[in-house]
Amino acid sequence: MIGLLRSLQRTVAPRPLEPSRLLVGDEVLDVVFRRHAQARRLVLRLNATGTGVLVTVPKGVSRARALEFTERSRSWIEDRVRARGGLIQLVHGSALPLRGIEHDIQHIPGRRGVVTADRDRYYINVPGDPAHLPRRVLDFLKAEARSDLTKATSRYAALMGVKFRRITIRDQRSRWGSCSAGGDLSYSWRLILAPDYVLDYVAAHEVAHLRHLDHSPRFWRLVLTHCPNAARAKNWLRIHGQEVHRVVV
Repeated sequence: MIGLLRSLQRTVAPRPLEPSRLLVGDEVLDVVFRRHAQARRLVLRLNATGTGVLVTVPKGVSRARALEFTERSRSWIEDRVRARGGLIQLVHGSALPLRGIEHDIQHIPGRRGVVTADRDRYYINVPGDPAHLPRRVLDFLKAEARSDLTKATSRYAALMGVKFRRITIRDQRSRWGSCSAGGDLSYSWRLILAPDYVLDYVAAHEVAHLRHLDHSPRFWRLVLTHCPNAARAKNWLRIHGQEVHRVVV
């Protein structure tokens, strides 16, 4: 009987609404419609990266009406995209933030070797085949993020008297880091684009969760005891956090 009920529920479940696209300036934004049974009105927002539009659609509202609502909201969308700034491609000549400082990506033709950061002249030097430049820059950024986050995590683990099992570097869109009950830590590689004290704070935050898997006063006391820049970093993430998602990979 339970199996039959579940089968009937799947049968009557509404089909997903077909996505659309919206041209804003010289960018094409994906528009995703998500039906929500409890929603009372159409709601529109940009996704976490500012590169797409999410529209919450109440039960009984058609895709055509949701699309019309999106078009009527064009001015709002344009304002948000303009505030976000242009997208950053991983190509020769692009200006890319590295540890909060703008560096120019520079291809070095006719050479083999590793990608390096010139911290005096603010270049990211990329030798080798230009066709592989975007992938090589991304690999470099992930490796730098892993190195910095491993050092910061190890330091805070020693200070807080805890142990972690492993570190994973991902492209998390909804959070900067996470901590499992088993001691696994996961971080966004995009933290390497933010100022040093921001990455440092996120490491302190996640390591503190190894002792307190909540955001209780005890948790925040532990973070603030060992990370004096916590408030400054939280403020940076609140104001500028979306900017690191301008980097397109």
